[in-house]
Amino acid sequence: MNLINEKENLVIVNPNAGRRKGIKDWDKISTLLNEAGIKFKAVFTRFPRHAINLTASHIELGYKNLIVVGGDGTMNEVINGIFSQSRYPTHEIILGMITVGTGNDWGRMFKIPKGYREAISTIKKNNVFIQDAGVVNYYHGENENSRYFVNIAGIGFDALVVSKTNKVKEAGRSGPLVYIKNILLSLIKYRHVRTSIKIDNIHIKNEIFNISIGICKYNGGGMIQLPDAIADDGLFDITIINKIKKYNVIFNLTRLYNGTITKLPMVETYKGKSIFIDSEPVIHLETDGESLGHSPFTFEIIPRSIKVLTG
Repeated sequence: MNLINEKENLVIVNPNAGRRKGIKDWDKISTLLNEAGIKFKAVFTRFPRHAINLTASHIELGYKNLIVVGGDGTMNEVINGIFSQSRYPTHEIILGMITVGTGNDWGRMFKIPKGYREAISTIKKNNVFIQDAGVVNYYHGENENSRYFVNIAGIGFDALVVSKTNKVKEAGRSGPLVYIKNILLSLIKYRHVRTSIKIDNIHIKNEIFNISIGICKYNGGGMIQLPDAIADDGLFDITIINKIKKYNVIFNLTRLYNGTITKLPMVETYKGKSIFIDSEPVIHLETDGESLGHSPFTFEIIPRSIKVLTG
């Protein structure tokens, strides 16, 4: 017999998000949730990927209303938990967020307020939007893996910067300035990679600097590499930065943040449902700020599959 009230929320808390703001501010957040009359059960992540298991197991118990207290990485794990359970169709799960991370790019797309009281008020308003999701198959050595995502996947230079930034986060330092610093440091060692890209029926071969594939607009703490992205159009937006001189990367850094990067002659944009990418040598991947594996990659869109609460 299922004793869970369908209106009870499962709150998934990442204690380490935002330089441990998840745990430092939890008393304040939980008090505000209680004051708002939101019935909830809180669970806390203890290690990487734990939110995937917590989410899936609690949905199997009957929870359909989820609130993420964390950043983009925590949201990504919760999304993967939603897709790994079998009790409900994914679009029947309702997902809200209280942002305590450092990048908060998914929250930026959906106008989730940074203030806790305001974020909780947004959840109470129950303004539902059904967004697309994506799934990517990638490799770790000889082993093929898959990962779902709801924001942006970065291939090439982005993946290197994210890898460096995540290592710095583990040491307790984070924020937009750290990300910019790692962009500059990564330029020293990064090399262009020859790729073969198929987007639906379009075939592209070129040396690339970076590829962004996504559903939403923002990554890297406010960069706008996919300025025309629409989160429920059933299509990936793709921005390919072809071979570029390193001084041009520095010179055009502001374009990454004001959405005009796509105006440069070495940048190409596309939309598509299915994408295949191979490369020589292998090229690396990140999704929603989480470092994953290497090429070859296959991406597929999953239209209107995640129900989210927006500002």
